[in-house]
Amino acid sequence: MKSPLENVLLGTAVGDSLGLPAEGLTARRIARRWPGPWRQRFFLGRGMVSDDTEHTVFVAQSLARFDDDPRNFQRTLAWRLRFWLLCLPAGIGLATLRAILKLWLGFPPSRSGVFSAGNGPAMRSAVIGVFFADDPARLRAFVQASTRLTHTDPKAEIGALAVAMTAAFAVSSPLSSRNDRAEIGALWKSAGADDSDWQQLIDHIFSAHEQNLSVQDFARIIGCKSGVSGYVYQTVPVALYAWLHHFGDFRASIESVLTCGGDTDTVGAITGALAALNAPIPLEWIENLGDYPISSAYLADLASALETVQHGGGLPMPPFHWFALPLRNLIFLVIVLAHAFRRLIPL
Repeated sequence: MKSPLENVLLGTAVGDSLGLPAEGLTARRIARRWPGPWRQRFFLGRGMVSDDTEHTVFVAQSLARFDDDPRNFQRTLAWRLRFWLLCLPAGIGLATLRAILKLWLGFPPSRSGVFSAGNGPAMRSAVIGVFFADDPARLRAFVQASTRLTHTDPKAEIGALAVAMTAAFAVSSPLSSRNDRAEIGALWKSAGADDSDWQQLIDHIFSAHEQNLSVQDFARIIGCKSGVSGYVYQTVPVALYAWLHHFGDFRASIESVLTCGGDTDTVGAITGALAALNAPIPLEWIENLGDYPISSAYLADLASALETVQHGGGLPMPPFHWFALPLRNLIFLVIVLAHAFRRLIPL
């Protein structure tokens, strides 16, 4: 039986890998191009991961080193992001890029963030929620440290905090009664207590849930007509609604958000991280992860080390092969370009 930490890491990677080939496509084009069941399609029926999973891994590695000090956690995460940029990743959000460049120019991690409401911090925050599931104060502090490293818009922090809170809730709650749903609703609202737009989004989630609306219908209600964008107030509510609406069904949760189109790898990664805490991940989706150095085996080893740290012990971290990233990223870029050329061909 997998631990919650292994599930959240694997769920992130699986959701990311499934959504990656469809990133940027509309719901209509996705339905026309891939009418069958969802599966990994990035390269020869295998899945690779994007920055969503990579950043989640860097957060986990940083937690394992400094789980008692948000400032030191932020510093070590900053160095990992610096080295990651040197490995020439093929896909990187503009806000994150600007923040990492500021780090290389000498800005301290406490001042490197840029004003953006992108979904970057939210994609890497579920593992923080699982790690600090029993410590709400440290959960908030570490989400804040992770978020402000790259994004300073309060909306980015609210979205990241909501994802982390949901992950913490999911570790121990079956969501089997109206009281449970009321509790998670109160948690979500507390993430942005002073933001009227956020409060309204949470109201929309529960109104749609009462009406039994599909995830696609909910996405359209909040403005995602052409797909779920990278704006955190679209990505996170759609992921939260899918987790709530298809609670206990990993496959349905993931497929419902991916068919919305748009930023499919990130909304898939966030939804996968949350759904994996309450439902088993289909085995074929785990087996078809074909990346390196972030493989399913590495994620399992990382989760084991992190779990030992979580319980006050110490265990050597599994080696992360930074030297392999430049070549891996070159191969990744070639495959991305092949997908881009394929998109030029009308369906």
